[in-house]
Amino acid sequence: MASRPPLRIAIIGGGWAGMAAAASLHQQGHQLHIWEASRTWGGRARALTVQGPQGQHWTLDNGQHILIGAYSACLQAMRTVGVQPDQALQRLPLDLRYADGTGLQLPHLPPPWDAVIGIARTRGWSWREKLALLRTAQRWQRQQFQCAAHATVADICHGLPARLMQDFVDPLCISALNLPACAASGRIFLRVLQDGLFSGQGGSNLLIPRTDLSTLYPAAAAQWLQAQGAQLRLGVRATHLAWQADSATWHVDGQAFDAVVIATACAPAARLVQHAQVPAAMQMHTQSWAAAAHALPHTAIATVYAYTPPQQGRVLLPAPMVALRSHAGAPAQFAFDKGQLGGPAGVIALVVSASPDDKAQLQTQVLQQASAQMKLPQLQALQTVIDKRATFACTPQVQRPGMQIAPGLWACGDYVDGPYPATLEGAVRSGMQVAHALAQTAFAS
Repeated sequence: MASRPPLRIAIIGGGWAGMAAAASLHQQGHQLHIWEASRTWGGRARALTVQGPQGQHWTLDNGQHILIGAYSACLQAMRTVGVQPDQALQRLPLDLRYADGTGLQLPHLPPPWDAVIGIARTRGWSWREKLALLRTAQRWQRQQFQCAAHATVADICHGLPARLMQDFVDPLCISALNLPACAASGRIFLRVLQDGLFSGQGGSNLLIPRTDLSTLYPAAAAQWLQAQGAQLRLGVRATHLAWQADSATWHVDGQAFDAVVIATACAPAARLVQHAQVPAAMQMHTQSWAAAAHALPHTAIATVYAYTPPQQGRVLLPAPMVALRSHAGAPAQFAFDKGQLGGPAGVIALVVSASPDDKAQLQTQVLQQASAQMKLPQLQALQTVIDKRATFACTPQVQRPGMQIAPGLWACGDYVDGPYPATLEGAVRSGMQVAHALAQTAFAS
């Protein structure tokens, strides 16, 4: 690419996928123009201001996210723009324990010994249950973490005791795929397990942000890109996309570009592509892609931020992240002590994956659940955030739209076709893959 003139590339969307694409394309020497409709970088994983009990303003997030040690693309992307993961993320061994101390925690050992010893030490499981889980994990490994395309997570876990489904499989499945085991894709679940538990020492570690999600990567990427000469437009929505045949360029709101990368959420991306001004020969591509994106089913995630007066010298929870027993009337799966993660003391984030829509009922149930399971006194809600389209529904054989929409028009995001569920790693990998594919296509032409 060094012997070729740089391309003028428009990136629409300043979330994790868009910024990963932008950083990769900048490293190839291209000229970048980036649009972000919101006034905050980060897309669906961004900073949010929450009012405290005395009227103070705290910077939290529009939803609690975590990473794992196997998220190599995220860690690489952070380092590229000057973020040091060891400082920005708190690294912990995989810990799915409940407030009473039962549940799985892996030691910091190379695989498979971390899993073997962690399972052997787990409180609350019988030896019969522990051996059943080890045998099942060995079977997955023998099958090279592959299964039939139509299989659900429940299918690939057939024969596991009910307690293991409840204490191990269900929390992992719903946190990674945002669906219960009976509905989630077994194939994508196995890919997450393979990368997390068998990719090398530290791959299964939890990496919990010590800062807000905008600062963690996208805002730092924006600052880095601007210093490198990229044109950034925060708080400006790109509204019109058109192909100009005479110049073989794409126009975004009247500006000409050699290529366009759409890195917004699924629904606005589909609308932008559907209404793009293109010749009849190109409409088959754009309308087909828009239809696939519109048809993609989604599920919700809720985060209830709550506060309880902190006691001097004491932490709220026994660990920065604690699993919750989830059932009808008690919908939250995890709690995060923000005070242990560099945030305000007394604040906890309670996460409800596959969330119902009734905000008032959800908030009441979650507060009651947290008070009962974690013995937190005087717990009061600060703010409840429900993202109704937080992730695509990661069901077996779900049809995700592809990366290339039309010649010179690309899409990236956690919903675009790929091996990962809707995670930060999926978004960042998608952005990097689009940058690589765009460069290869431009070089070939």
